[in-house]
Amino acid sequence: MDVGQKVKVVRVRDRVSDAIAKRLGQEGMVTQFKMVDGSGVGLVVEFSDKFSSWFFEDELKQVS
Repeated sequence: MDVGQKVKVVRVRDRVSDAIAKRLGQEGMVTQFKMVDGSGVGLVVEFSDKFSSWFFEDELKQVS
């Protein structure tokens, strides 16, 4: 996945806040990459209401 790409949140790995849980099934845009766990890479996704959070790549699906 690349910056500027449209994605949909399809799942979350861990327990999350209500604000993030509400994003399941929503579409947003990848705005940047984020180093996580010292070795993994996450993707920061911004939604239409300007809320943003990071997700693992396997939690997202590309939207055509």
